[in-house]
Amino acid sequence: MDFDRTEPNESNRFQVENARLIVLSHLRLLQRELLPDTGNMVDLARRFYQAPFIVLAHDTAPDPVFFYANQAAQQLFEMSWQEMVRLPSRHSAEPILREERERLLSCVTRQGYIEDYAGIRITATGKRFKITNATVWNLIGDAGNTIGQAAAFREWTTL
Repeated sequence: MDFDRTEPNESNRFQVENARLIVLSHLRLLQRELLPDTGNMVDLARRFYQAPFIVLAHDTAPDPVFFYANQAAQQLFEMSWQEMVRLPSRHSAEPILREERERLLSCVTRQGYIEDYAGIRITATGKRFKITNATVWNLIGDAGNTIGQAAAFREWTTL
């Protein structure tokens, strides 16, 4: 799938289609909302982009690349939107931890999601932080196929 990788804003309705995919896949697999639905998808997409928790999503390329990173994720990883949506997601982990990350993603591929994930990540400037209680889930397209994976978390500690 070819994801729109322009930064969410009013003119593109805050990436409503990408936000819809992430939110509805989470609801379908985990049976709970990431954010309360107000019935207005553009408002939901805006609130999602500006949410105080981290949301990231990548495609299913052989070397998956992020296509979504809300403002909190951009701040935490010390990257702009443009940098985030060009980044292979494996580069968000330190090289020695990438094998562990691959095992996680394989598990999510098989089961649909995983909760209570913890792991070490690295920012653009080399700062390390540990995420805890993260949820990672498959993104399900309209045809029922997996077209990516997303992660959300509220807890991290600078190392």
